Amino acid sequence: MDIEDEKVVGWLDAKKILMENEKKKELVYEQKNALEHLRKFCKLSEKKYEKMIEELRKIEKLKDKHIVNIINFLPQTQDELRVLFVNERVVLTDDDKKKILKIIKGNK
Repeated sequence: MDIEDEKVVGWLDAKKILMENEKKKELVYEQKNALEHLRKFCKLSEKKYEKMIEELRKIEKLKDKHIVNIINFLPQTQDELRVLFVNERVVLTDDDKKKILKIIKGNK
């Protein structure tokens, strides 16, 4: 199998992909486990998901992978947010962190 393209996807996107594949054919063990996990923990509606992506993209320091991580884990405090960026070279100001948390709380 050759890799044609690589893209960061959020849990909601992965859930949709797996659910579509489930309709077409039987999923392998790992896919079934992943889908079960996503059904349990991915609770955002598609509308809220898209709105959060749109609002987070306005923060220039955030790349797609950062946005996906923020939406997947929905941090509630600055400490939880800091954990997501511990190994990243992005330096978020307190203002950036407050904006991110406000976006999350406003769309949950």
